[in-house]
Amino acid sequence: MRKKLALTMLAVLMSAGITFAQTSGTDPFIWLEARRSPRAMSWVKKQNAKTLPVLEKVPEYAPIHRQLLKIFASKQRIPFPEILGQYIYNFWQDTTHVRGIWRRTTLASYRTANPKWETVIDLDALAKKEHEDWVWKGATCLRPEDQLCMVALSRGGKDAVVWREFDTRSKAFVSHGFELPEAKSDVSWKDANTLWVGTNFGKGSLTTSGYPRIVKEWRRGEPLSAAKTVLEGSVKDVSDSIFSQHTPEGRYDIANKAHTFFKGETYLILGGRLVKLEIPDDAQFYGFFKNQMLLSLRSSWTTGGQTYPQGALLAIDLDRFLQGHRDFKMLFTPTERTSLDNVTWTRNHLLMTVLDNVHSRLYTLSIKDGTWRHKEIPLPGLGTARVVATSDLDDTFFTVYTDFLTPSTLYLSENGAAPEKVKAAPAFFDTSGMRVAQYEATSKDGTKIPYFVVMPRNFEANGKNPTILYGYGGFEVSLLPHYSATIGTAWLSRGGVYVLANIRGGGEFGPRWHRAALKKNRPKAFQDFIAVAEDLIARKITSPRYLGIMGGSNGGLLVGAVFTMRPDLFHAVACQVPLLDMRRYTKIGAGASWIAEYGNPDNPADWAYMKTWSPYQNVRKGVHYPRVFFYTSTADDRVGPAHARKMAAKMEAMGDPVYFYENTEGGHSSGANLKQTAHMWALTYAYFWKMLS
Repeated sequence: MRKKLALTMLAVLMSAGITFAQTSGTDPFIWLEARRSPRAMSWVKKQNAKTLPVLEKVPEYAPIHRQLLKIFASKQRIPFPEILGQYIYNFWQDTTHVRGIWRRTTLASYRTANPKWETVIDLDALAKKEHEDWVWKGATCLRPEDQLCMVALSRGGKDAVVWREFDTRSKAFVSHGFELPEAKSDVSWKDANTLWVGTNFGKGSLTTSGYPRIVKEWRRGEPLSAAKTVLEGSVKDVSDSIFSQHTPEGRYDIANKAHTFFKGETYLILGGRLVKLEIPDDAQFYGFFKNQMLLSLRSSWTTGGQTYPQGALLAIDLDRFLQGHRDFKMLFTPTERTSLDNVTWTRNHLLMTVLDNVHSRLYTLSIKDGTWRHKEIPLPGLGTARVVATSDLDDTFFTVYTDFLTPSTLYLSENGAAPEKVKAAPAFFDTSGMRVAQYEATSKDGTKIPYFVVMPRNFEANGKNPTILYGYGGFEVSLLPHYSATIGTAWLSRGGVYVLANIRGGGEFGPRWHRAALKKNRPKAFQDFIAVAEDLIARKITSPRYLGIMGGSNGGLLVGAVFTMRPDLFHAVACQVPLLDMRRYTKIGAGASWIAEYGNPDNPADWAYMKTWSPYQNVRKGVHYPRVFFYTSTADDRVGPAHARKMAAKMEAMGDPVYFYENTEGGHSSGANLKQTAHMWALTYAYFWKMLS
């Protein structure tokens, strides 16, 4: 198994002089929640028509746009690998293949400077042939041969996809093969003739979050309606699924009932029965390696006479576990400043990345006669390492290393040999004279919050540097040092300062860092972000006139909350695909799946604290706010465009001008293709230069 991500209305009509009590829950902009209604789309068109001419005329826009188009389409980019069977696969987009091609080559060819690629699927040609706006969403293939694959195709970038069976040997979709219509489906191969399928089977088959709650075993040749139901969860679950992990030791059929975003029940299917694994409901279940069951803990756990700490990685032989033994081995023990980042494996080695004060460390682990051995793999600097591809057939794996000023570098490791550099991204901007510092800010409750500052050449601490502060702070997601050609060319090389804040709510220091900002403690994430901003000002790196903030999705909620709390602290806000109306967020997109993160606004006790920081409810007439740039997408079926639309409309009704742009494609991302992505980022940085220069 590969670790899944798995990566979420009491308006105050002060503009009309209406008091809180008089609104009785009325929301004058609720009509903007109708994603594609003529009235809503007419409003979007008018907003785009106001914003685009202004931002596209900013002097920096045109050169940034040209540079980004070249960067995104550069043939010198690293073609990041995926190992499937005997081939190296890659999904690639450029000016010729705007939607992209799924292609492959051999390992020997991939190691060369100019690999010989074989096109497997041409998405541009397929979209043209089928008159569809297809966006690639990946493929799941049957291990270990990886000949049969289920390919996910999205219309316009939505999370809802069409699944179609594809044969990589013949390079064609399978005639009368497995196929699922558009839905937020979950698909896994059991064997060559059987799929585990969770999808929209009709009325009552989805959770309130919009994901499958019923999973069936679908055999080749039978109609989906005849498939056997194996798992049935509650409509209150986030989602329910079954997947098969194929290993050299055998196949494991695993079922999961995700009751919340972070809690659920895990089962093995043994002899046709669901056997519940007695592990903590909030543990991160990784799967099986050499018949060892792997899990990490989000809470401390006392079992078998021993207490295992929060954040630990545990392993135990599955047979012993099923027999009642609980003698786990701790493969990783966290400290105050270290945390488990990720776990994956090759045929004979477990691969573990660890964060040490927000820098990566990489280890290989092996087991022999019940004894685990660790070996650290040296990294070239204090940056970020990520295992990007592994083989099930041998011990081949690829790792990418990056930091703020070092272009991504790809390393190949084969059968225990030292990593070999095989690819490196070009230096898209000149880093000479630039430097990086890691500082700490003190939050309101005294907690030390680390953050990185990337300073341009000729930097002076005079309080006048245009500065972008970026944050996320949610869902245990860690923000790590990384090289960004976009940030480098559009911002750093032009004299801007870039800041990355490691606030609570993220996973930089493990589960405790995340839990510190859950639900009623959400304001701690906002306080951390404000503390970083104030520390930047105290160090004279910047000042409120030159300070801008940016965040997307949960990060959009972050910057939305912060600018309504402290409008005096910032002069620019880029609020991207955001959550903002927390009174109705569970009714929009997949919002109901995030109750464990934020709380339930329909619960009076939860709404009592949520209403104190929900941006849509806390923006006020008569307050001077920075002119916010809201970016969203009509095709976003995760967060949805309603939040950004309503916030922009409400602020304008109060007399606060905003910039608003909605892409009709792209889903919950920057765009459906390279051209849209370049356009969005050029608009964003043009906005910051307009506001902060």
